[in-house]
Amino acid sequence: MDALRSRLADLGRWLLPARCLLCGAAGHDDLDLCRDCAAELPRNRVCCARCALPLALPAALCGRCQRRAPPWDGAWAPFRYGWPVDRLESRFKFGGDLAAGRSLAALWLRESRPVSLPDLILPVPLHRVRLRQRGHNQALELARPLARALGLPLRHDLLLRPRATAPQSELDAVARRRNVRGAFALHPDAEPPAHVAIVDDVMTTGSTLAECARLLRKAGASRIDVWVLARAPATGGSRSARAAN
Repeated sequence: MDALRSRLADLGRWLLPARCLLCGAAGHDDLDLCRDCAAELPRNRVCCARCALPLALPAALCGRCQRRAPPWDGAWAPFRYGWPVDRLESRFKFGGDLAAGRSLAALWLRESRPVSLPDLILPVPLHRVRLRQRGHNQALELARPLARALGLPLRHDLLLRPRATAPQSELDAVARRRNVRGAFALHPDAEPPAHVAIVDDVMTTGSTLAECARLLRKAGASRIDVWVLARAPATGGSRSARAAN
């Protein structure tokens, strides 16, 4: 079966060669990105171990995490939220471009992985109204290939979002925290394992992830990691940061 899938994939690449989603040039390395656009990917290799905030100089923790640690234990964010990740993510999240989402998931899987893997992956849920508007949950679409590649179970029905909220991108840090307070819930029969990872597309202030983490901690999870495709830098006025969740 694996050999058949490989042959079909080779045939598909021959019939429909990859094209760069950003500039239209020939794709490179089995990606829908050309070599030049892929070379501009903003990898997040110098960052806070606790919240993945990009740092100018290597340090164990950022100043904010030293003052007050977030309600999770570690973070995996392989990219900074900047060109061209921000363009692809915006097309995927707001434009319904699932090809961009597949490319982002493939890029994520090519980066270094956490040493300690969780027992369960949980994507951040969308309220049913927002899900109907977008047609997909970007966190779930990114979490599925991660779960398959890492051989981990995934539950999309354990974390719930019963209350609709305003878009986080329109709010400042304080308003973001208020906006998501009480917006999430756990399935009535939820019994999370000891180690879970919450998956989302982008982290800006971390308010959404923090609210989910607190629920899971109260339900018994002893280690909680947050996995996001990209981490926004600590620049409150940048356009990229305002566009992220």
